[in-house]
Amino acid sequence: MNKLLSALFVLAVASVTGTAFAQTPAPAKAPAPAAGAKSIEAKVAMCVGCHGIKGYQASFPEVYKVPMIAGQSAKYITAALVAYQKGDRKHPTMRSIADTLTEKDMADIAAYYEGLGKDPAGKLPEAADKAPSPQVAALLQKAACVSCHGANFAKPIDPSYPKIAGQHADYMFVALKAYKTENNASVGRTNGVMGAIAKQFSNAELKALSAYVASLQGDLKTVPEHRFR
Repeated sequence: MNKLLSALFVLAVASVTGTAFAQTPAPAKAPAPAAGAKSIEAKVAMCVGCHGIKGYQASFPEVYKVPMIAGQSAKYITAALVAYQKGDRKHPTMRSIADTLTEKDMADIAAYYEGLGKDPAGKLPEAADKAPSPQVAALLQKAACVSCHGANFAKPIDPSYPKIAGQHADYMFVALKAYKTENNASVGRTNGVMGAIAKQFSNAELKALSAYVASLQGDLKTVPEHRFR
C-alpha cells in the first residue's frame, strides 16, 4: 500500500512539473531582418565614390566639383533624388542611380547625409558673415535669394530648399545654368521658380552670385569614404 501511494505521488509531481514547464513561454527571438533589406552602408555605397571624396570633380556637362551633401537637408536630398528619377533634373549618371532607389532608400540616404553634418558645437551666424560687393548685392536683391535660402543662405525657409552657403562655386554655377537650359535631352533642370530666376541673369552674373555664396560660412561638408572602414 505504501509503495502504491509513493508511486502515485511521484506520478502526480511529475505531471504537475511537466505542465508547469510546458506553460512557461520560450524566450523571445530577435526578429529576422526583412528579406533583401540593405544596410545604410550598402545604400550609400554608390554615393561615396563621388560625394565622399574631397575635391572630387565631375566631367559632365563640364568639369566641376560634385556638391557637398553631408549636412544638407534630408527633405531637399530626397526631393533632388526624386527629380533625377522623374527626369526633372537631367543628368545621365544621377538618373541611373536614382532609378535603382526605392522611396525608403531615398529617405534613408537623405537622413544619413543630413545627420553627417550635425555639429552641436558649431553655430552659424544668423546673417551672411561676409558683405557682398555692390554688384553682387544688386544681383542678390534682384534674385531675392534670401527669401528662400535664408539670410545666412544656410537656413532655408523650408527644408525642401537647399542650404547653399559654402557650397562649391563651380557646382552652383553649373546648377544655375542648368535651370536656363532648354530642349536638351541630357542637361537641364525643370523648376518654374528657379528657371524664372536664373533666366534673368547672364552666365557671368550667375558666376558672380555663385562665388559669393560659396565664400560664406556654412555647415555643408564632404565626409571621406574611410568612415566606413
